Amino acid sequence: MDNSGHKKTRCESIRDFFTSAKFLIYMGHALSTWGDRMWNFAVSVFLVELYGNSLLLTAVYGLVVAGSVLLLGAIIGDWVDKNPRLKVAQTSLLVQNSCVILCGVLLMLVFQFKEQLVELYNGWILTVCYILVITIANIANLASTATAITIQRDWVVVVAGQDSSKLADMNATVRIIDQLTNILAPMLVGQIMTFGSHFVGCGFISGWNLCSMCVEYALLWKVYQKTPALAEKAGQKDQELKQLSPSRDVENGQSPEESSQPLMNETAVVTSPDSPKKEGCCYQVAEPMRTFKAGWVAYYNQNIFLAGMSLAFLYMTVLGFDCITTGYAYTQGLSGSVLSLLMGASAISGICGTVAFTWIRKKCGLIRTGFISGVAQLSCLMLCIASVFAPGSVFDLSISPFQDLYTHLMGEQSLPEADHSLISLNVTTVAPAEEMPPLQSYMSVSLLFAGVIAARVGLWSFDLTVTQLIQENVIESERGVINGVQNSMNYLLDLLHFVMVILAPNPEAFGLLVIISVSFVALGHLMYFRFAFKSLGSRLFLCCSPEQKVETADSLSLPTTV
Repeated sequence: MDNSGHKKTRCESIRDFFTSAKFLIYMGHALSTWGDRMWNFAVSVFLVELYGNSLLLTAVYGLVVAGSVLLLGAIIGDWVDKNPRLKVAQTSLLVQNSCVILCGVLLMLVFQFKEQLVELYNGWILTVCYILVITIANIANLASTATAITIQRDWVVVVAGQDSSKLADMNATVRIIDQLTNILAPMLVGQIMTFGSHFVGCGFISGWNLCSMCVEYALLWKVYQKTPALAEKAGQKDQELKQLSPSRDVENGQSPEESSQPLMNETAVVTSPDSPKKEGCCYQVAEPMRTFKAGWVAYYNQNIFLAGMSLAFLYMTVLGFDCITTGYAYTQGLSGSVLSLLMGASAISGICGTVAFTWIRKKCGLIRTGFISGVAQLSCLMLCIASVFAPGSVFDLSISPFQDLYTHLMGEQSLPEADHSLISLNVTTVAPAEEMPPLQSYMSVSLLFAGVIAARVGLWSFDLTVTQLIQENVIESERGVINGVQNSMNYLLDLLHFVMVILAPNPEAFGLLVIISVSFVALGHLMYFRFAFKSLGSRLFLCCSPEQKVETADSLSLPTTV
């Protein structure tokens, strides 16, 4: 009798888990990221195919996406803050998936009738189709950004409640889902496009997003019903926060200097009664600019500003598995199969980093976890520095890193005949590996990828640390706008790293890019060290036991609504 009762309890526990708000968020996130990864992979391939195997449309799309998030990140976050949670999540979901479906249908029409469109009005109709595809895809990406902010940065915090360990576990699980979908989703859609066609690939992605949208919508509603706290939003209680702000500052131990820097929403509440109400056309037009400015000012005034900046600086690097590093690997004789194995190893390393984050945080606390992760990442990146000077490296500062840029701007006829062998990175990446000259040693490229893969453990653990610091230490009414500005900062540094590659695209200069990248990563971790030392002082170097560790919100003296 006791055994049956025990079994029933276990079955009920399993059932409760699979029907819990936490598991439903995982399911919704898995469906959402799977669709995102398929679309992000496929849209680049589609644009290359449409424009005659040229990277022009892909480059334009990447620039438009990055620029849009950079300019609109704060505005999107402010919209997330000022509207009810369910409305924000549902609207973002519907806009994102509808745009992907519409874009997929438009691409199917273009692939099917491309020859006719080329001849119609001298190809202007086809050009309009290109513009529509990029515009709609960009709107889908902005909606995806809003979805990520509201679910990963807000809903997860509310569902976790006041349990910091539960929040850390949820963040780690969400990141593991990201890692797995980042590998599996492109593999699936790639096989469909290979054995089917681009037309079939567009149809599959559109159909997937249609089905996924319905399921995600139902999951969001279930999570909202199971978590009553989601219905209550701090942004609707600004007046109460204004009245309670003096006592709140004293209770949290803030200095007069800290308490004299009002938060964005509180500033709006204080100043609005004293200023005349302006509803003119010019005032309304300038509203996005005021939101943009207020968002960045609020981000700068956060106590976790240095931690957020440190994360953004990690985006200024060529040491990742993007088109730049893989292109360089091709010039060094690595085959596509070897690169795919290395990407798999990188994903496994990232998953290990998420697991390590939860373990280290329990042992040493959240702030120390970021410090330890930064030291681990920098230590691994020393292998990349060593690869620049190792046997087999093509690093050569005697060759101007700007020579390829000069070649493209001035034309090859302006260069001496002997310089025509200096092909740019963009050209050498498309050359088959077997046509490249044999290398004396693979020591350099082996050290490079060993450092990149090993550093993923510290990178993902550090990313989770900063994410949770923002979740726990930014007040609820500003959570959206601060995360929106954080996304903008990430995209800004990411854009700068592409500019850096454009200025020095030849393989001989890649070693210089590696050194610059590691320098930016080191500078980012120095910012985090300053933040951590300011928060914990000399206690930063004392790895506390779980019973002795100081919680993040207490150590930062910040108000928290978690």
